[in-house]
Amino acid sequence: MNQRLATSASPYLRAHATNPVAWFPWGEEAFAEARRRAVPVFVSIGYSTCHWCHVMARESFSDPQIAAELADGFVSVKVDREEHPEVDDAYLAAASAFTRSLGWPLSVFTTPDGRAFFAGTYFPPEPRGGIPSFSQVLGAVRQAWTERRDTVDAAASAVVAALEEAGASATSDLPTLAQLADAARRAASAEDPQHGGFAGRGADAATPKFPMTPALGFLQRAGRDAAAHTEEVADRALAAMAASPLRDAVDGGFFRYATRRDWSEPHYERMLTDNATLIDVSLDAGRDDLVRSTAQFLTNVLQQPSGGFAAAQDSESWIAGERSEGGYYQRDAAGRAELEPPATDGKIVTGWNGLAIGALARAGTRLGDDRLLEAARWAADAVLESNISADGRLLRASLDDVPSRAAGTAEDAGLLAAGLAALAAATGEVAYAVAARQVLGPFGPSGDELGSAGDRGGTTPRAQPREWADPVLRAHGTPHPPDASDSDHPSAPSALAHGALALWLLGAGDEYREMAADIVRRYAARALAEPLAHGSMLQAALLLARPPRQVVVIAGDADLVTAARRIPSDVLAIVTEEQARAFADAGFTLFEGKTAVDGMPAAYDCRDFACRLPVTDPAEL
Repeated sequence: MNQRLATSASPYLRAHATNPVAWFPWGEEAFAEARRRAVPVFVSIGYSTCHWCHVMARESFSDPQIAAELADGFVSVKVDREEHPEVDDAYLAAASAFTRSLGWPLSVFTTPDGRAFFAGTYFPPEPRGGIPSFSQVLGAVRQAWTERRDTVDAAASAVVAALEEAGASATSDLPTLAQLADAARRAASAEDPQHGGFAGRGADAATPKFPMTPALGFLQRAGRDAAAHTEEVADRALAAMAASPLRDAVDGGFFRYATRRDWSEPHYERMLTDNATLIDVSLDAGRDDLVRSTAQFLTNVLQQPSGGFAAAQDSESWIAGERSEGGYYQRDAAGRAELEPPATDGKIVTGWNGLAIGALARAGTRLGDDRLLEAARWAADAVLESNISADGRLLRASLDDVPSRAAGTAEDAGLLAAGLAALAAATGEVAYAVAARQVLGPFGPSGDELGSAGDRGGTTPRAQPREWADPVLRAHGTPHPPDASDSDHPSAPSALAHGALALWLLGAGDEYREMAADIVRRYAARALAEPLAHGSMLQAALLLARPPRQVVVIAGDADLVTAARRIPSDVLAIVTEEQARAFADAGFTLFEGKTAVDGMPAAYDCRDFACRLPVTDPAEL
């Protein structure tokens, strides 16, 4: 038993603790050992619910002969990409220099100072379809390292130089509503007219389909806020997915993606990120049935005893003594009752829980469902308790209350802050808004993790993280990859922008709007050019391009609350008079002066923080 992995906060690493491979977890210790032995480092990156990661583990990492080859010529490092997203981002970018088929398991060979010089993904145990066996790869890499070291060093340096050049980007102006409408229409033009969703020209029946929820959310909001008339494209995509095998007919969750253009033949793992963001898309589409069923999957399957949400549910299960991909999900409810469900990756990822907390808070408010609010509150309390260190540092994840050694990233800070802000508005509990401000603090307007504020027209906006949160990448001087996309969930820059905007909408101060604006300026040009890949960033740009609408209800009248729920708004806060005073006292100016009117519950409809006279009659809303 490899104790270095057995005590990890990652189920993926724990599963590899019984391998004969002498794995190190990600950390400086492995690279120090490689320098001592003057050998390359083999970095294997995957995650707990990855089917082909399981396959390579069974075929290669359980083989004593392969383990001996790795021990003889390499230092081997096992990385959970969900625990160390920055490591995954860095090496995915580097791997693109060597293979066009990026994915997981990701197999990267580096120098002892962490520079990649060769990479691939899954390697079979025997040569297959032009792909060499894993043993052949190990032999070739070791020969290159011992006999052609200059060539290896040159390749590693070239990759670093290319990433440094590609990672540079300049600022631009904030996008206008007209530019955002044009971007939405261009994204909508990629719609698959036959099956819904997105497919390029000439796509055949075997083209994989992903939900791409950030893009769907952008099309919904651009249709409403920028008169782009694109919301129907998003609605059709959602309807097609909901009616297809991509949605589990028994307990409502959506699978990761479909392997065919018509949404059939799903890849059966179910991710927290996909399902949390699909709750928001369903809410905007008026599909309350999908909101409830997807939320049911989160609360019944992914929510852990601690209250936090697991990262994912596996695609594989045991059926008749054999591992089966998807076999469990292909049965009806009665058939499933006879089987052990696929395992969940119980790792509580900070930012992903933020997505779920925010989605459930908004859904609970709009649907008037206190059970969803309670699930969001339970998760928030769990994350704030387990995923923040004793000295106040945000951590990436925890497992069974065991905190990860991985530092929280900008993505975690932004997504959790946005989720906590939504929960504060939904429950009226200012403590969650205060916690959101604290979580975002190191990356916020006065944080110490930022680049220089400089000139507003400069190239270093103050909300751009200056360096990696991961200490090993930072120590090695690993360059940041090109601007991250948010095709499946918000990237780190998008997450920070949305976290800042969530606090600004509650009245935390205009400096939070400026923080978001600085981020959007930096990424706007690429986002406008590639709208399908940058849906979350473009949603942030929409919020900055027009005045926000905020509705505050001093609760006490059910009809008034019901009427308020029907109003499209950026924030709907339902609070008591006492709670409104607590928000105002904590520095959230949206709630200043929000009181009952002549002792009667009242609603305040505000545009860009300027509020109309309060109303007490639901009909007036």
